[in-house]
Amino acid sequence: MNPTDADIRSYDRLVSRFEQTADPAQRWRLLMAAHVAGQYRLRLHWDSHVRMLGQAWRERDLREVAGQLVRLALVPLGHALQRLPAGNIGRATVSAFAPMQPPPDVERLLRWAREV
Repeated sequence: MNPTDADIRSYDRLVSRFEQTADPAQRWRLLMAAHVAGQYRLRLHWDSHVRMLGQAWRERDLREVAGQLVRLALVPLGHALQRLPAGNIGRATVSAFAPMQPPPDVERLLRWAREV
């Protein structure tokens, strides 16, 4: 899949909302949507995992912290090999290698971010 300028705009819109949101559950939904929107651009993909790592750290979720560290190690390799699982939400609760259909709440956020 080829990234577009619309992907960048969507990513930026989702991250902006993430930064303005206090609710941890909504912050995760926004980060998952941002991951899906930005996963085909190395910089955005990396940034989404750095933000997920920060959110996991703030919540003291050590399983998620460990999962995000692994994903940060895999991001450059995935881009180099062009092996990026479409729709993957980027959390440690799902396989880093599995394509998926994002959950409905994440899909809604993606549609919202793409409206611009």
